[in-house]
Amino acid sequence: MDIIANVSRHIDLDSEETNFFLSLLQQKTIKRKTYLLQEGDICRFESFVTKGCLKMYSVDKNGTEHVVMFAIEDWWVGDLYSFLSESPTTFYIEALEDTYILQISKPDLDKLYEKVPKFERFFRIMFQKAFIAQQQRINMNLSANAEERYLTFLKKFPHLEQRLPQKQIAAYLGMTPEMVSIIRRKMASRNS
Repeated sequence: MDIIANVSRHIDLDSEETNFFLSLLQQKTIKRKTYLLQEGDICRFESFVTKGCLKMYSVDKNGTEHVVMFAIEDWWVGDLYSFLSESPTTFYIEALEDTYILQISKPDLDKLYEKVPKFERFFRIMFQKAFIAQQQRINMNLSANAEERYLTFLKKFPHLEQRLPQKQIAAYLGMTPEMVSIIRRKMASRNS
């Protein structure tokens, strides 16, 4: 997905602004099963996924993964708290597929804000949307049953179910892979 198309949904750029923005981006490839970020690292970049899939997760004291988000094409990902505060992250960001990203560092983002102030509007909108999505997800996890959470996942990520192992979906939804299987069987029997 084109990063300029992503940005253009919220702000208009002239060619000079576009070229300056693109000059600040660094391309990176993350191979499947490798990390963009690990617990204890400091998040130095905000990253835009051009192709592939990343998962952002934490691991509890029992070794259980809790998936916070999936980042697919046309999504931004990073630990905002670590990025802004320059403190160690408590998250991992791992590639579930070979993934291609464009990154911007905090110093370059500050330069961008200074030279092209409308990017402050762009990132404010992105952060507001992320905050709203996080609140909705917390509310869904607290108030919805397992099947409702699964159906919401399918609606939000219509093509991701085929790209992810069942255990990753289960970790995102806060349930066991066996529960995901039960829900899928119920849905299949209702649809047949």
